[in-house]
Amino acid sequence: MVSFKGVRYPKHVILHAVFFYVRYAVSYRDFEEILAERGVTVDQATLNRWVVKFAPQIAAEAQARKRPTATSWRMHEPYIKVIGRWTYLYRAVDRDGQTLDFTLSEQRDLAAARRFFKRAMAANGVPERVVIDKSGANLAGLQVVNVILKIAGGGRLIEVRQVKYPNNILEQDHRFIKRITRPMLGFKAFQSAAATIAGIEAALMIRKGQIPANATSAFQIFAELAA
Repeated sequence: MVSFKGVRYPKHVILHAVFFYVRYAVSYRDFEEILAERGVTVDQATLNRWVVKFAPQIAAEAQARKRPTATSWRMHEPYIKVIGRWTYLYRAVDRDGQTLDFTLSEQRDLAAARRFFKRAMAANGVPERVVIDKSGANLAGLQVVNVILKIAGGGRLIEVRQVKYPNNILEQDHRFIKRITRPMLGFKAFQSAAATIAGIEAALMIRKGQIPANATSAFQIFAELAA
């Protein structure tokens, strides 16, 4: 449950603001004007605070409630610019394009790959197969996981396949993230970037139909995650 204790604005106003910011390609400046036209006066700093505070919590609920995923994974890490520097958005989807997990990292190395696979497997279980690009760090990370599985006597190891480029299912997901983040004109802080992307990923999971819900609209499902 997401707590809205202590906020000055009604819960439904905050949820609408956060959802529409992470779902549609719009800057804080433009969104401030959109809200003002509807009689809601909120400055850009407040909008940013709402996204940073509530988007990760709602994304965590989406991860916890999402439908089961397949055991064949596709993983890649596109670039995201933060404070003028390139960072790496580790992402994985299953063979059907369903979101498995995601995390923003300042580094693209073995330690980052290991952290991501540990997190993704904690949430989704151990996959049978993982398709990755030619990154040596990702390959090494999966090899470490296989060593651990072998020592633990888990039975089967993960089949690792390397391809030069990510497949179409994963690339389509990347395009959605980039389309939403492009009007944001770059992130000014790593925490803000990670929080915003978590919200975007949650909205994308809803769009894919990954969240079981009684509601029919995407916003209503988003609001149910915060209930």
